[in-house]
Amino acid sequence: MELTYQPFELQLKHTFTIAKFSRTSTPVMLLQIAHEGHIGYGEASMVPYMSETYETAFAFLKKVDTTQFKYPFNFAEISAYLDSLAPGNTAIKAGIDIALHDLEGKLQSKPCWELLGSNPAQMPVSSFTIGIDTPEIMRQKVQEAAEYKIIKVKLGRDNDKEIIQTIRSVTDVPLYVDANQGWTDLEKSLDLTYWLKEQGVLLIEQPMLKTDRDSNAWLTERSPLPIIADEAMQTFDDVERAKGAYHGINIKLMKSAGMYEANRMILKARELDLKVMIGCMTETSCAALAGAALAPQCDWADLDGPLLTSNNPFVLPEFVDGKWVLSGESGLGLHLL
Repeated sequence: MELTYQPFELQLKHTFTIAKFSRTSTPVMLLQIAHEGHIGYGEASMVPYMSETYETAFAFLKKVDTTQFKYPFNFAEISAYLDSLAPGNTAIKAGIDIALHDLEGKLQSKPCWELLGSNPAQMPVSSFTIGIDTPEIMRQKVQEAAEYKIIKVKLGRDNDKEIIQTIRSVTDVPLYVDANQGWTDLEKSLDLTYWLKEQGVLLIEQPMLKTDRDSNAWLTERSPLPIIADEAMQTFDDVERAKGAYHGINIKLMKSAGMYEANRMILKARELDLKVMIGCMTETSCAALAGAALAPQCDWADLDGPLLTSNNPFVLPEFVDGKWVLSGESGLGLHLL
């Protein structure tokens, strides 16, 4: 098997601002694994706050011995092998995992969603994210997102109500909100959850610091809305810790190290009676399709990554009535532009 890769700067249509960060682009590593005339495509989206860079990705990839990837793939062994090379580096590990899943589907002439046991008929609606901005720009973003069925709103500053009121001045679609660890006062946060429910909000992601389990648990116990672990949810071991502190978890392939681990996390969450969202970073169609292959197993989806970008190097998958459409093509069903 031959592994090749190239850096790619993924540009955003708008400056993307959350509670503590802003950015206009995301460093991405695009990967290919070739075997027996087929090519599997993968992607590592390395958002700045996850501490991965082109340099760390190159250093990790130089350690990878592709003779370890024997078909048919044993993803448990492959995951253990990649972890043995270096801790962390979950985005670049996800890129390799996605490429191998795409390749496996092509070698078996089956779509990835079928290999993972998903049912396309159960695809949830995907939300479309509106970053923090001026009221004028936020209204513009919402108007541009008129075709989407659910809007996800970034909160976590001192003007959360103003942001929601701005959104509500131009749309009445249901909302998800993500505080990105920006809330600090428990009583004010609880009052806000009740107000947000009145505004048509359906769930709240990561209200308090990911390290403050007690505060998140306190709010979860009292909130009229589901509280979802986001920054506190990275790898499989975090799922068990979420029980009792959150109503559900948000799984992102770039944090879980790929599709194999994400699938394990979904199954574990179901054992623990936790709700599941499948989320994303700023990503191309490649990682979005990888997430979409698992989305039918989840309660909610937030797979808008390629919709927020201006230079996606792949064809945008079919998106109908707010949902990604899974094709019957082998692998991810990905096409280059």
